[in-house]
Amino acid sequence: MHLNTWDWVIIFSFFALTLIIGFAVAKTSGKSKVEFFLGGRSMPWWLLGFSMVATTFSTDTPNLVTNFVRTDGIAGNWGWWAFLLTGMLTVFVYAKLWRRSNVVTDIEFYELRYSGKAAAFLRGFRALYLGVFFNVMIMGTVSLAAIKIGTIMLGITPFQSVFWALLVTVIFSSMGGFRGVLITDFVLFIVAMIGAFAAAYYALAQPEVGGLTGMITQFKANPDLTEKLDLLPSFSNTDLLIGAFIIPLAVQWWSTWYPGSEPGGGGYLVQRMLAAKNERHAVGATLFFNVAHYALRPWPWIIVALCSMLVFPLDSKQNMLQAEKKLNTPAIQQIVNNPEAYTALQRSQVKALTVQSKGLTSLSRAFPEKRLPMDKLGHDAAYSAMLNFLPNGWLGLVLASLIAAYMSTISTHLNWGSSYVVNDFYKRFIKKDASEHQMVWVGRLSTVVLMVLTTLFALQLTNAVQAFNILLSIGAGTGLLFILRWFWWRINAFSEIAAMVVSFLCALYFQLIHSHVSSIVIPQWMTFLLGVIITTIAWVIVTFITRPTHKENLRKFCELTSPGGPGWKKVIQEAEKDGAVIAFAHKAQNLPLGILCMFLGCLGVYSTLFATGYYIYGRALLASVLTAVAVCSALLLIRFWNRINA
Repeated sequence: MHLNTWDWVIIFSFFALTLIIGFAVAKTSGKSKVEFFLGGRSMPWWLLGFSMVATTFSTDTPNLVTNFVRTDGIAGNWGWWAFLLTGMLTVFVYAKLWRRSNVVTDIEFYELRYSGKAAAFLRGFRALYLGVFFNVMIMGTVSLAAIKIGTIMLGITPFQSVFWALLVTVIFSSMGGFRGVLITDFVLFIVAMIGAFAAAYYALAQPEVGGLTGMITQFKANPDLTEKLDLLPSFSNTDLLIGAFIIPLAVQWWSTWYPGSEPGGGGYLVQRMLAAKNERHAVGATLFFNVAHYALRPWPWIIVALCSMLVFPLDSKQNMLQAEKKLNTPAIQQIVNNPEAYTALQRSQVKALTVQSKGLTSLSRAFPEKRLPMDKLGHDAAYSAMLNFLPNGWLGLVLASLIAAYMSTISTHLNWGSSYVVNDFYKRFIKKDASEHQMVWVGRLSTVVLMVLTTLFALQLTNAVQAFNILLSIGAGTGLLFILRWFWWRINAFSEIAAMVVSFLCALYFQLIHSHVSSIVIPQWMTFLLGVIITTIAWVIVTFITRPTHKENLRKFCELTSPGGPGWKKVIQEAEKDGAVIAFAHKAQNLPLGILCMFLGCLGVYSTLFATGYYIYGRALLASVLTAVAVCSALLLIRFWNRINA
């Protein structure tokens, strides 16, 4: 790949623009912690919505989608498509509640909802656990994609890739604060979408692909590829059907905490809800995000992934199985376990078998190990590989778009993570009388520290799916608690502590320990399900054997947020007996209407997603029917809009 002058001009102009924005709003953002972390709570829905979409449009997202498509077909994306249910539930039930809470971070919620030392511990620990440990894991995953783009497209080392990308990001995000993040996100999203469509256009233009019609024709003519086009898993593929479709739709969406798809809302999405002008803007922003995230963005990535399977073909299933069998023979295992005792040729043969067993022979030949290290070679690298065919000019723009996707996500996570460190740890436990100026500078310092930790962690990861599964496992079983804590008074701080500890221990065992202590192979979906079951049982038991939250906290929480539902009946009745009438600040939630709107939102978005796919496949009748369903769903939502926001 050779970048010409225009490519570099585009890339550096983009860097300059983001830095200018950061410095331009630095003075306003530095006035107070509310300005630095929430933009003064005056942000409009459209700007917040674009920021939500830009943040989740990260550099690793196209890589992750490519990995799913190349290994399991388009249907493999149900692993994240199922989170739409979580998103729509947040839109129509929880967005208003978060905005009413008036907290600075969602971690501050703990001492609003719970009481005592346990609530304080939970707030402080989660501030570091999520803001530092978990946040660094997420940013490391995103930075892994930057490493693969840098090594494949620019030929630079993994350290150089992540260092330069993070350096520019940390400068503008530490100076501009949340307001700077929002404004740059708006620009970044537009550039990123242009780049995504350009990548799809030039991928289809490759001679091996032959355009959209040629691609579909080739897939239908090849038995090994035909099933890759299925939007729903085949019943004959039991593992994919259960692991990527049934489990995500039946269990995953409500049971696990995953960044950007938290049941009941959380993290940087809540940060944007809290920054909204009012409740209507919070709901509107979250709705816009879910529609754009699931209905508008996936297909350009999917098309590039499908094209990559024609340009960099997978090994045949037969050859993959043969290679896997050879790898498991005693002679080959000896080389694997003690490589130093064997010749370079023998080690090279083992590497070739390993690559073939994964179906990556074609991709590895195109990018030898000196260009793409063996530990970074995976199906997710195919997206970056396809970008090598872009012409100059477009190459610079698409590279800028990938940098944009990376910076939008990292800047959000840096600001979000530092908000936890400042508001929920430093201000709460270290220096309670800290001035606004001091808190802003601690926020800027913590941003730099998070960058350094992210760089170190990113260099240890190997592929996007690996990190995706780790994050899912760590949050497995906690989701139901996050949904119910707004509507069931009995949940307390000990419930959350138990869920956090048990889910982490389950993930630690199944992801890192089990394979070393047992010969029983457990599928990924089964380890996830076991984690959900064990964690849920644990926190429910702890809920009933520990003392409930102090009644004064519960009453104040009801007054402030007016959550509604039968789960607060006992609290309201006891208040009336004590002569302490709860003066609700808002009208209670209409939960049945909220759930109906959630269903309509999911129906509309899924119909739009599938209609686009069937138009691409040339199945106009089915696509038209799904389009009509999407339109009807949207009209009904418009009709209910004022009622849901009353």
